Amino acid sequence: MAKSIAGLNRIAHSLESADDLDPLLDAVGDARFVLLGEASHGTSEFYTWRTEISKRLIEERGFTFIAVEGDWPDCYRVNRYIKGMPDSGDSARDVLHAFERWPTWMWANREVERLVEWMCARNLARPSYDRIGFYGLDVYSLWDSMRAVTDYLQRVDPKLAAAAKQAYNCFEPYAEDAQEYARATALVPTSCEQEAVAVLRQLRQNAPLFAFDGREGYFDAEQNALVARNAELYYRTMMRGGPASWNVRDRHMVETLDRLVAHHGPTAKAIVWEHNTHIGDARFTDMARAGMVNVGQLVREDHASDGVVLVGFGTHRGTVIAAEEWGAPMERMRVPAARDGSFEATMHDSAVGDALLVFDGSDNGGVAGLEAALDHRAIGVVYDPDRERWGNYVPTIIPRRYDAFVYIDETRAVDPLHMPVRIDGEVPETYPSGV
Repeated sequence: MAKSIAGLNRIAHSLESADDLDPLLDAVGDARFVLLGEASHGTSEFYTWRTEISKRLIEERGFTFIAVEGDWPDCYRVNRYIKGMPDSGDSARDVLHAFERWPTWMWANREVERLVEWMCARNLARPSYDRIGFYGLDVYSLWDSMRAVTDYLQRVDPKLAAAAKQAYNCFEPYAEDAQEYARATALVPTSCEQEAVAVLRQLRQNAPLFAFDGREGYFDAEQNALVARNAELYYRTMMRGGPASWNVRDRHMVETLDRLVAHHGPTAKAIVWEHNTHIGDARFTDMARAGMVNVGQLVREDHASDGVVLVGFGTHRGTVIAAEEWGAPMERMRVPAARDGSFEATMHDSAVGDALLVFDGSDNGGVAGLEAALDHRAIGVVYDPDRERWGNYVPTIIPRRYDAFVYIDETRAVDPLHMPVRIDGEVPETYPSGV
């Protein structure tokens, strides 16, 4: 491995300020899709460096919007705020604090707050047609999206709103519990699929009648109807196990991305923020053997002629916000030193410090030894640092999975807006008691 370590030193660009991103901007060139990853959903430096990259892409390369691994309704509220739409909120903090679905810290954090305020200030200095957007690509918001559809129709077509409510009543017995719906459809050969499809179909058939309300209002409603349809499929396939539900989710995110590009017109350019497991090409990991596809793979396959740049992120050690189990309170957890033989340990042993790697497109990216698969850390919203010895790593051919990589040697946890945060299992002294 000594030869590959020397190679890493040769291609590593020191990363201290936004000016050090020049090699990445050069690699992006005229590409229309730049996908920015993260090795966890709770690391401050991943958010702050994606922010710096996004700012430069917007200012210097004319990128049009940021689309993230978040729910459409919540993120569309952010989009309304940054575009100065009526009754869209008084501050980024207020808008982000409304993100209430667990894990709240993914987008309701101070790092994102700073990005949103920058986007807002930039937009308000420009005409409405030249304003950048912020959108959610995910598929989880089944009930919120159904409510958004019926609210929209109640305003523009009360008769169709009544029909949509009647169709969506199919979901009422499940009391807004997606897990309950998934279990029920697994046990009994029935579902609400046709109802969700029917609402989307009716909305689309009546689209010309809604032109008076403006294309933004209709686009939002149509997307929520699409989310409802695909969320129903996602939760119905979730109980079967295997790759089916994962593939439904990532295909939905790509469908949404394509819709956003079309919505923004022929000169649109997209920045995507998601976990490495979504933006790094699945064909160069063990995901492929499991029958899984992901966003990075699909965007590369569909838009190669438009230019696609995939940027992975990683760290050797630090702290992270995560939880012990799904739905549990967030905690500030330690991230132990990367295990021996992993890509992160190799980067650390190379003593490159915080660095940007831009690969040359060859099988080894320009570094002898990187053509072989290495363990590559992936931390989810549910995390157990003690599992590092046998979990939390994905075998990866790094320079094939990504076009570039941002490595931060030691990272710290993201700063959530929702408190309290348990630290190492203890309640912090700043816990707001008595209120």
